[in-house]
Amino acid sequence: MPEVVRSMEIPAPPSSVWRWLSTQDGLRRWLSPDIEIDLRLGGSYRMPGGDGTTWISGTVLELVPEGRLVLSWLEEDAGWVHPGRLVITVEPIASGTRVGLVHDGFAGIGKAGWEQTMQAYERGADKHQVLRRLADAVTTVAA
Repeated sequence: MPEVVRSMEIPAPPSSVWRWLSTQDGLRRWLSPDIEIDLRLGGSYRMPGGDGTTWISGTVLELVPEGRLVLSWLEEDAGWVHPGRLVITVEPIASGTRVGLVHDGFAGIGKAGWEQTMQAYERGADKHQVLRRLADAVTTVAA
């Protein structure tokens, strides 16, 4: 399955990292300052994309405390017929927490040229460094 994958180790326990994933205020600090999200199974969300012009919306598909946050992911007005997914995982490791970020489902969005969309997400993952922003938020508060 085509996907964009990133991970990072954060020197903090999973409970500390999870706080930044499990509240709207936490998500606003590192993911998007303008996210509006109902963080419960089936809850909806909406936020501006990293380019400042695209809007992203979807629903909470999974919410496993200190484990996983899974969101459907749809670029509004971009020709997507079906959403992709954003999967954020939290895993305890000896040095703290490994956080994984996966965007998948590109082949199923129903848009011709989905490969270019996936390539744009690859470039965006490197440009926007959302896991670095999460790590900075966690470690700044923990310090």
